[in-house]
Amino acid sequence: MTESGSVGGAGLRILIENSEYWLRNNGDLAMFEVTIRRLRERWPNARIGVLTDSPSLVRAYFPAAEAMTVWDDDPWDEPTRLEEFAAKVGPTIVGPIAISRLQTKGWIPDRARRARRKLLRMAGARVSDDGARPPRPHTGSARAAREASLVLALGGGYLTDSDKGQANRVMNLFEQAFSRDVPVAMVGQGLGPMEDPILLERLADVLPKVEVIALREKRRGPGLLGTIGFPADRVLVTGDDAIELSYEVRRDDFGTDLGVCLRVAEYSPVSKAAQETVGNVVRNLAAEFDAGLVPLIIAEYRRQDRKSTLPLVRGADKVTAPLGKFVAPQEIAKQVSQCRVLVTGAYHLAVFALSQGIPVIALTSSQYYDEKFLGLGDMFGLGLEVVHLDEVGLSKRLTDAVRAAWASASDVREPLRARALEQIEASKAGFARIFDIVERTAAEKA
Repeated sequence: MTESGSVGGAGLRILIENSEYWLRNNGDLAMFEVTIRRLRERWPNARIGVLTDSPSLVRAYFPAAEAMTVWDDDPWDEPTRLEEFAAKVGPTIVGPIAISRLQTKGWIPDRARRARRKLLRMAGARVSDDGARPPRPHTGSARAAREASLVLALGGGYLTDSDKGQANRVMNLFEQAFSRDVPVAMVGQGLGPMEDPILLERLADVLPKVEVIALREKRRGPGLLGTIGFPADRVLVTGDDAIELSYEVRRDDFGTDLGVCLRVAEYSPVSKAAQETVGNVVRNLAAEFDAGLVPLIIAEYRRQDRKSTLPLVRGADKVTAPLGKFVAPQEIAKQVSQCRVLVTGAYHLAVFALSQGIPVIALTSSQYYDEKFLGLGDMFGLGLEVVHLDEVGLSKRLTDAVRAAWASASDVREPLRARALEQIEASKAGFARIFDIVERTAAEKA
């Protein structure tokens, strides 16, 4: 009996590259949840491996998966007792301990790398902070890819100039898989902006060997893949895989609150003045609508969204308490369902809202986020308006946009949900195509 013909996919090894090894982004966790569910539905007896820096946290969030690190001598070894314990108690208990250990372990290496770069620059050497091509994969990740039946890269926004280090890390992992004729697929991907010639050359060398690339938007991605020579018949536009998770928690009645999240990061710079303006606008409008304010958190890495979002709601009359730092992504989506309108600088919160029929005001301050939000808006067709945080007259512009969205909420709800369903079906079809490739490859190798 072949691998694909064995009971429930027994013998198959699926390696997931999720790009966020600390598991501190609730949008990534949502895509993760949907992906593991679909893999288990097709192959209940397959092994699902996940590359991570925190094996215990992977098991806490996803007991159906196995964790492996880049340092593992035998990444496909059985889970440890500690990991089995983590799977039983869940992320609320495991999370704080796991992240504390990661922060302690990461402090010294980070300091050492920064010191080394500084010394090299002082010596006159040319040093890149992210590098054109990082070192080859460590033993664990290389072996995990070579011994897999499929390497599956989950949706992310790392194929872009602003995240060249991660893009190259993924390309290096793919090459390990290709060396053993292991099929590779990418799902829910966002591409660009990308103009760096070295990165484009690297992708042009590696990506055409990928079996399928499923994109979360059609506005820029297909054209960008065309410029690097990726075959058009292997490109799918499926939408974001997190749509399914959020659509499932939609409610029958309309939400009554105003949701808000502001992303401030190196790739999303926001001035103090703009931050204050956003806070003033959402507090004033919540009072005008007699609505509660809901601070929503997607990126938990170093408290990123908490630090920039919670100050916005201070002083408001009615504020919903933010959820804890280690909750299931469904809980974030359910909190979004309380809202009639969402104001957000975080991409996946916009996905959560639009999937449930909730209009979105998307806050952006960079080309990177322009492309993410415009691509998402194009996929849904309505219900999303982009507001640039550096534009003149921001207060009036944002106030008018939120008022218009509040008034149109009942009109856009069902059309948005219909578009969500279309994307869910497209995403499932994309996975089915990948499943068929894996089973065919396994049969040929048997």
